Amino acid sequence: MTMIRHKLKFEKAIENWDEAVPLGNGRIGTLIWGNADALRFSLDRTDVWDTSVPLNTEREDFTYAAMVNLAREGKTEEIRKLFDAPYNHPTPTKLPVGKIILRFAGGTAVESELDLERAEAKLKIRTEKETISLDAVCHAVTKSGMIRVRSAADSFEIKLENPRFGNSDQVSEESYDPEHRTISQGGLEKIHYAAPVLGKTEGNPAFFRFEQKVDEGYSFGIVLGVQRKDEETLAFYRVVTSDDRPDWMEAAEKELRQELEAGYEKCFRTHQAWWEQYWGKSSISLPDVLFEKQWYLANYLFASCSRKGEYPMPLQGVWTADNGELPPWKGDYHNDLNTQLSYSHFYKANHLEEGECFLDFLWDSMEAARKFAKTFYKTEGICLPGVMAIDGKPLGGWPMYSLSPTQQIWLCQSFELYYRYTGDMKFLKEKAWVYFEETAKCITGLLEEKDGYLYLPVSSSPEIHDDEKEAWVTPNSNYDLALLRYLYQTLIDFSIRLEYHQEYRWKQILEKLPQLAVNEKKVLMISPDESLEESHRHLSNAMAVCPLGLMNCDTDKEIIDATVLDFERLGTGMWVGFSFVWMSHLYSVQKNGEGAYEQLRIFWESFCSSNGFHLNGDYKKRGYTTFHYRPFTLESNMYAADALQEMLLSMRDGVIELFPAIPEKWKKERISFENLRGEKGLLISAEWIPDMGCEVSFMPKQDQTVYVGKREIDLYAGKITQIRLE
Repeated sequence: MTMIRHKLKFEKAIENWDEAVPLGNGRIGTLIWGNADALRFSLDRTDVWDTSVPLNTEREDFTYAAMVNLAREGKTEEIRKLFDAPYNHPTPTKLPVGKIILRFAGGTAVESELDLERAEAKLKIRTEKETISLDAVCHAVTKSGMIRVRSAADSFEIKLENPRFGNSDQVSEESYDPEHRTISQGGLEKIHYAAPVLGKTEGNPAFFRFEQKVDEGYSFGIVLGVQRKDEETLAFYRVVTSDDRPDWMEAAEKELRQELEAGYEKCFRTHQAWWEQYWGKSSISLPDVLFEKQWYLANYLFASCSRKGEYPMPLQGVWTADNGELPPWKGDYHNDLNTQLSYSHFYKANHLEEGECFLDFLWDSMEAARKFAKTFYKTEGICLPGVMAIDGKPLGGWPMYSLSPTQQIWLCQSFELYYRYTGDMKFLKEKAWVYFEETAKCITGLLEEKDGYLYLPVSSSPEIHDDEKEAWVTPNSNYDLALLRYLYQTLIDFSIRLEYHQEYRWKQILEKLPQLAVNEKKVLMISPDESLEESHRHLSNAMAVCPLGLMNCDTDKEIIDATVLDFERLGTGMWVGFSFVWMSHLYSVQKNGEGAYEQLRIFWESFCSSNGFHLNGDYKKRGYTTFHYRPFTLESNMYAADALQEMLLSMRDGVIELFPAIPEKWKKERISFENLRGEKGLLISAEWIPDMGCEVSFMPKQDQTVYVGKREIDLYAGKITQIRLE
């Protein structure tokens, strides 16, 4: 383990919430930032939502057929008013839950450190009288937040603060203005709730709490217990909701009282034990400190906001903005890229349990997906909205993407990947097959036959031409077509593996799908009659290459090389952070280590905050793109970790490539990884030794035959096999 050197250090007070010290345990998150006179612990919980019925979505004409008709007639304004307008309304939305503020009298400076190995923040607050130490965690097991302050002078105060929502009884009518759309839907005052109920229990420990009612059936709140003893003050807290249990407030206070009695050190032991087992699942060692640190940081952020039994991470995970506004993009679930990329790296990183919460969420959302397929698409089967609330309701937005049915197929890939990386036949039979088949019922019901081929009624390629009339490209876009072909090819493969003998059924559909559109330069096109001719953040015309893996350099090298070259021709002027990460993946497919390395370097150095958060834009204005904003989302952090893993290890259909896309300068140093996961649960460890070759160790979960270079290797379940490659 090389974790000891991986810490985040902040030598002065942190002034922005998106640069804060992040703590999380999959349910709650804390951002620590601010000066000594107002040190903020900005709190969040993944499932605190206003789930009001989205605007327009219960109208009879809020349907796919109506959208198709309006698109074919070129009625852009009507489309916006019906399908995009709901997103302009402040609710539904994820909600911030409040904050704890510590005020240190005479404070002059704050220094912060985040120990990734221990998932613990350590701060020093300098005052006129002393240097105060502060430790904090979001407990991995109890789900409480814990703060310990050691101060001889006791010259500080602790305050619990609730969110400042509007307090009128009526929400004002809002008009839809597509020309003035913003990333946030405005200040918290735009949402109107009853005033929170405040409470306090005197004593030592003392308890402070508030309850914020959202609607008749749902409330949330914070319970804070403060205990002072000698020169130590403990402040333990929980973010709770009325969904937790009937006596949710009383139970939280009782459990916090027990934890305070046990003390920080005793409670910390189980927290530390959880993180020790997590970090023991896999590791890497690289000659490049930036790359190694960012991989560990991505895995830290992942475990902080994704745990079995909890909701999966939305756009900002467990760290909602603390700027007096509603979360960027409502803090929602974007299924047109964000959720899928957020859950891309955990398979190979061998953190299956933490990633399973996403598959569990998709599985548990099947009723919502079935209802949406029936009411919006008028089909059988399942389909979730491309942009949705925590309960699976559509939030609207640019409908060519937020209401595109093929986003559901991208969600299907999570089930295929889980099966691929575990080899779990029970999972394949009981979940993956079912999810794919139910999705196919919806998608197949939408396809229309023309001249012997199958097409979607309308088609698009994510955010190409924004929401203008031109965004409805000629069916099928390569983005949609790649997903369609992936759906039916995978069903054929699953049918064969399960001996269901249904291959012919799916082959009939697959054979009627057109081939991917390629222009005279051998470049993957946007659609059959349009090539990409401008820099664009979505590399969605290359979807078949990655992440779907329908094309590879053994069989499609000419097309892949031409497509990558074309992206280079168009430049990065309209890219955002995830574009660079996606390009790194494309370079890895080409086995171009220099290109894969450079794209990740740019991303981590110029598109991430000092705490690692992906801020989307070239906010440092280094000339990489024309997007200079800084809205925080997490998907690129995880996809970047996956890109690095692809540089170190590739495995497809039993063929293993070790260090396939590393830069030349790394080859002069030792490089190693331990327990990265391959297909069928195979754990692979390898070390690159300059001028000597590579030492490899395999720990298989089941019998299998793999191919490394020209070598065929038989592996047997539970038996470690070690080899040396020159």
